Amino acid sequence: MMVRDKIEYEHLPAGMAMDETDYGLRYYLTELSDEHLMQYDPAWTDEEVIAWDDNFTEDGNLFLVCCERDIDIAEFRAVLEEHIEFRGLTK
Repeated sequence: MMVRDKIEYEHLPAGMAMDETDYGLRYYLTELSDEHLMQYDPAWTDEEVIAWDDNFTEDGNLFLVCCERDIDIAEFRAVLEEHIEFRGLTK
């Protein structure tokens, strides 16, 4: 079992009030491989991030099921970068 599997990243940051969408987004990120996450470049344009992730709808929101609200690219990037740090994948 990898260390990543022992940490419930969808609950981080600890103590933050989260809704179902927050948990869903964080869980979605836990399913991405380290290799894929390490390709991410914060300098990319929003369009490049959307192409890299390849799970955004035509209206520019992340496609997740069972969400209470839309996740736009700004929220996605912020949580993604935080998630990469939690996993220790910063360059």
